[in-house]
Amino acid sequence: MNNSNDSKRGIRRRDMIKGTAAAGLLSKMAIASMNGFFSLLTVFYFAVVIPLQAAEKRLPLKGEVFLIQEHTAFLILPDKPKAGKPIPWVWYAPTLRGLPASSEKWMFERFLKAGIAIAGVDVGESYGSPKGRAVYTALHEHLIKNRGLDKQACLLARSRGGLMLYCWAAENPDKVRCITGIYPVCNIASYPGLKRACGAYGLTAEQLETELSKHNPIDRLAPLAKAKVPIFHIHGDKDGAVPLDKNSALIKERYDKLGGSMTLEVVKGQGHNMWPGWFQSQNLIDFVIKHTKMLPRTP
Repeated sequence: MNNSNDSKRGIRRRDMIKGTAAAGLLSKMAIASMNGFFSLLTVFYFAVVIPLQAAEKRLPLKGEVFLIQEHTAFLILPDKPKAGKPIPWVWYAPTLRGLPASSEKWMFERFLKAGIAIAGVDVGESYGSPKGRAVYTALHEHLIKNRGLDKQACLLARSRGGLMLYCWAAENPDKVRCITGIYPVCNIASYPGLKRACGAYGLTAEQLETELSKHNPIDRLAPLAKAKVPIFHIHGDKDGAVPLDKNSALIKERYDKLGGSMTLEVVKGQGHNMWPGWFQSQNLIDFVIKHTKMLPRTP
C-alpha cells in the first residue's frame, strides 16, 4: 500500500516537474517570440515610420512635401503657371526643421503672384559638404524632369543656407539664374568654424583647413563670375554671428575683382535677427522677378 502511494506521489512529482519545465519552456518561447516581435517592430519603425515622419513638414503656404533620397523636400507652385513654359523658381535654403517659416510668407506670396515657384530640400547640417551637394543635384534633376521647373533656379540663401547653395552653385553655374542672400554664410571659417564643420565633410579640422579652398564659397566665385551669375545680398553691419566683413562684404570685394555683378545692401544697426525687413525686402523681390523674366544665360 505504501509502495503504491509512494509510486503515485513520484509520478505526480515528475508530472509537476515536467509541467514546470514545459511552462518554463513556453515562457521562454513566448519571451523570445515577443523579443522577436519587438525587434521586427523596431526594424519596421526605423525603416518605415521615420521616413514618413521626415516627410511631414509645415509650410508657411500651401504646398507639397515629399522625399528626395530620404531627405524632406518641399515645392510650392503658383496657382496659374504659364502653360507650355518651364516654371521659374526660387531655391530656398536652409530647409531645416521649422524652415521656411512664417517669416518668409510675405516674400513667398509675392514670388507666387509673379508666377514663381519655391522649393527646397533638408540636407541637415551639411555646411555645403559633397554629400549635401549630391542631394541638391538629385532635387534639381527631379524638379526639372518631373515637375516642369526651369533648368536655371534663383537661389535664395538665408544664413547657413549660403554655404549649401553657394557650394552647389560653384559646381553648377549653368543651372543658376541668380543668387540672393539674407545675411548668408559664405565663409566656413567664419561660421560654423572648421571644428564644427569638419564632421560633415568626413575630415578632421586640420584636413578641412588644408582643403578649404575646394569647399569655401568665398574661394569658389570664379565659375559664377565666368557664367555671369548676378548676385544680391542684404546684410547687417552689426551681425555678430555671420560678420559682414568676413562674408557678404568679402564676396562683394572678390566678385567685383572677378568682373562679376553683385549688389550688396548693408542695413545699418541690424544683426543676425528676425527683423521683418530681412524678409520683406522689395529690392530682393524685384531682383528675383527681374531675372526670372530674362532669357536663360548660355554657358
